[in-house]
Order: sequence, then C-alpha cells, then structure tokens
Amino acid sequence: MQASQRRRSSEMSNKLLYCPVQEVEEYCLPQYRALDHQLFYNDSSQATHFLAQNSGHMYCTLESSSAKGSYTLYSSPSTVSFSPNGSPLSQQDSHSYPADQHQSPENAYGSPISGSCITDDMSDLKYKLKELESVMLGPDFNFLDDYDNASLHNGGNNILQEIDDWGQIVQSIPKRDLNQVLVSCAKAVSDNDLSTTKRLIHELRQMVSVSGDPIQRLGAYMLEGLVARLSSSGSNICKALRCKEPASSELLSYMHILYELCPYFKFGYMSANGAIAEAMKDENRVHIIDFQIAQGSQWITLIQAFAARPGGPPHIRITGIDDSMSAYARGGGLNIVGKKLSKLAESFGVPFEFHAAAMSGCEVQFGNLGVRPGEALAVNFAFALHHMPDESVSTRNHRDRLLRLVKSLSPKVVTLVEQESNTNTAAFFPRFIETLNYYKAMFESIDETLPRDHKERINVEQHCLAREVVNIIACEGTERVERHELLGKWRSRFRMAGFTPYPLSSLVNATIKTLLENYCSKYRLEEKDGALYLGWMNRDLVASCAWK
Repeated sequence: MQASQRRRSSEMSNKLLYCPVQEVEEYCLPQYRALDHQLFYNDSSQATHFLAQNSGHMYCTLESSSAKGSYTLYSSPSTVSFSPNGSPLSQQDSHSYPADQHQSPENAYGSPISGSCITDDMSDLKYKLKELESVMLGPDFNFLDDYDNASLHNGGNNILQEIDDWGQIVQSIPKRDLNQVLVSCAKAVSDNDLSTTKRLIHELRQMVSVSGDPIQRLGAYMLEGLVARLSSSGSNICKALRCKEPASSELLSYMHILYELCPYFKFGYMSANGAIAEAMKDENRVHIIDFQIAQGSQWITLIQAFAARPGGPPHIRITGIDDSMSAYARGGGLNIVGKKLSKLAESFGVPFEFHAAAMSGCEVQFGNLGVRPGEALAVNFAFALHHMPDESVSTRNHRDRLLRLVKSLSPKVVTLVEQESNTNTAAFFPRFIETLNYYKAMFESIDETLPRDHKERINVEQHCLAREVVNIIACEGTERVERHELLGKWRSRFRMAGFTPYPLSSLVNATIKTLLENYCSKYRLEEKDGALYLGWMNRDLVASCAWK
C-alpha cells in the first residue's frame, strides 16, 4: 500500500456511516471490517449514490456484530452467509435465539441459522460467490484490544504499516494446511495471544472459501466464529442479525433439502419410531409426548405403520411441544401440525387426537403434558435435549429435571436421538477441535451430493449449519445453546434418573441398512451396547437408543 493509500484508509476509519436497523434491513452487513477502501462515507450524497449502484450486491454469512449492536455498511464495487440443532424442523431454546433464527429437519440440523443473505434472482452464481466472500472475508483487525480506537487515533499510520508489512509477508510464503492454521489460530485465541491471532486470521482469510472444498467452506464459518468471539459479539450473531430473514417457506425448503441430502434425520426418526412401535404393539391407547415436534414429520410413517397393525390400529394421542423457531418455519402455530396429522390419521382410519404445548422444553411442567390414565406412554427426545441447559449453565439443570419428570410418568419407552459430539462443558480450545472434526465430516457428506458451486448447497450450509458452528465457538454461558454430549454421558443421566435400557429391535437395524443403500457408501451403521450409531467414514455423527 502506498503512503497516499494508507492516509486515505486512515481517514476512512473515522468516517464510517452507521445506520439504524430499519434503514438497512434489506442487507447483510458485516461489522468487523474497518480500514477498507470499500466503506461508505458520511457524506450523504456519496452514500446515496453508492447504495443506488450497489443495492443488489451485498452479501454475507453471519453477523459478527459489535457488542453495542452498531455496524458499518460495506460493499464491493468490483465483485460480488445454522443443526444439525438436531431436530430437522426446529431450533430449540427460544431464550437464546429469537424468532428470526431457525432450524429444523425439514428445518435442519442445528443450527438456528440466519436469514437469507443469498438472493435467488442473481443469474451469475460465480459472481455472487465472489461477492459473498469479498464481504465476509475482508479486513478484520479493528476488533483486537491491542488496536482500539485510541491506538488508531494516536498511532494509526504505524499500525497500518504493520498490517501492510505482515500482509506482504503472508503473500510471500507457501500456503499452509488449512486445518493446521485453524487449530493454531484457536490456540492463540485460547492463550489470549492477540498478536499471533491477528496474523493467523489474516492468513486464514486468504485460505477459506464458501465455494471451496469441505474444510475451506467450514473454515469460513469457523473463522467467523473466532472473529465474533474476539469481538465479544457471539450473542449478537444469535440475537440481532442484520440480514433480512427468508420467508418461512424458503427456510423450510433449505431444511428439507438437508433432510433429503443426508440420512441423519431419517435415521433418527426411523430408529425412534421402531422402538415406539415395538413397545406399543399390544396397546390399544397410545400417548406420545414429543419434545420439539417441529413439523410433525416423524409421526407420518408411524401412523401409517399403526394403521397396518394386525387387529387394527390403536387410539393415538400426540402431545407436541414446540418453540417459536419451529412456528416461524411452519408459518404458523402448532394447529398446523395438528391438522396435518389429524387429516393423515383419518385417511388411514386411525383414531387420533393432538394436544399442543407451545413452549420451550425448559418451561415444561407436569401439567403441560396432558397425561391421562389408561394410556401407554412414549416420550420422544429427538435432537432436543442438547438444547436444555444442565448443571454447568443453570442451577435448575433442566436437562436432568426433564428426565426425572418423564421417569415419574412411568413411560413404556423413551427414545433419545442426539449428535455424537462433546461440546457441552468442554473448554474453548478442545471444543473448537471437536467442532472442527465433527462438522468437517458433515460438510464432506454434503459435498458428495451437491456440487461445490451449487446455490442450494450454499443456502443449506449457511441456514442449517453455520449458525450452530458459530454459536459453539463464539458463545458462552446461557448464550451457548448448542451443547452436545456423547452417548456415554447421556447414559449416565438416564441411569441417574432411574431408567434402564430398552433394546432396539433387529428389524430397526435392518430397515435402516436398507435406507442407507440409497446414500453414499461412506455412510456406516454400527450397533454398540444396545445403541445405533450413524457415521460418516470413521466418525460417529448421530446416536440413537431407547429407555424404559
């Protein structure tokens, strides 16, 4: 950078245009890129002219908002961003995620994910990808404490020279392994080594890509999480996105794509339904309590199976527990699920009732469950419990409280489906490593199905996985709602609550093996200690088991 360019950049850092949310709701606006020659000026005529010419070309992934919630407008004149939450049609915990973030298996894995930053009316996808990365991966140094506003005012030119010098050094050395650089950067963050962190983030921005190979794509979102953690804005990402949200029908479409692309959710639903069908084979009245019913899709095949039962179907009653995330994805309340399932049951001649409990799982008490005498009870925890805070977060420990509550109801069977990952109580650095390894396998599995430059792949990863990744990396305490545990830990919790294992039927295993024949051969199914594990190559991703 020449001296005149450095002076101009220094001036720009003090002339950023801050706008209220209402004025820029149409755009995704990253917050952490100062010293960029593409910033708007305070001059209203310049800003208006720039907006007019670039209004259709502003994209990002997630919001690395400042702690104060203010933000800066950026664009690129030359070129052009949620989980598996585990439940494919839901995002749990409305306390930490507002109604503008969503997730579900028609909804999707994991993550509550941000609104659509990628529009559907762009004809040139490569142009769009380039702009997406240009906005997301721009300069990033102003969030470090070493380089606060006082430093910029008092020694801005020296800092700019240092940044410029480092940039030239990075460009002159061979590219390192991306996985290694991500780990090194996370270690520097963990050690509070801001100087090394700054240098590695600069290097990472040259290496990640939302249209690259799986580790490059995942790296883009993990880098976003590191930046958000450093700027203490992880909660802003999850609570105050500046991206315009997609219509609920669009969000549902993204989640449904992931549901079809990968067998993780179908595996979970099928194994849980198999256990319930086995336990209820001789019952005349069945009550199913579903913690996070989302779209209710899990119960379509079970209702059909009960309709074909020798001797006729039982009377089925479903209590669906829900939160505001699923309501957004559905485009309405739980009555939509009730009507859909009631109509289906009627068409198959199955006596059916639906009871709605529109609340977060953390709010559920005995009186919300509508338990009646004379009904055989099944309780379903499919991709739900990992959103409940435990003893490490809350003195109330809703995770274990719910298990004790369910045990007091004397259910015939309780099903558990969860992501096989350890991110609950782990410290930041080991949690980062675990997240990197887990989601790399997921991104690789998606890579086998959709081309890397496919628009739908970008939407799926952005809306169904990225926010979950950022929440795990950037947030702590009650703001971190993605808190997965390994099945061994879940076993301990269930046993402490008084449960004993309920073996899964061999028929369930065989049915799931048939399902996997429709997918890539790199998926694998394994039965261990009475539980089923679905994995990608050598990594277990989802575990399913049953209890009584």
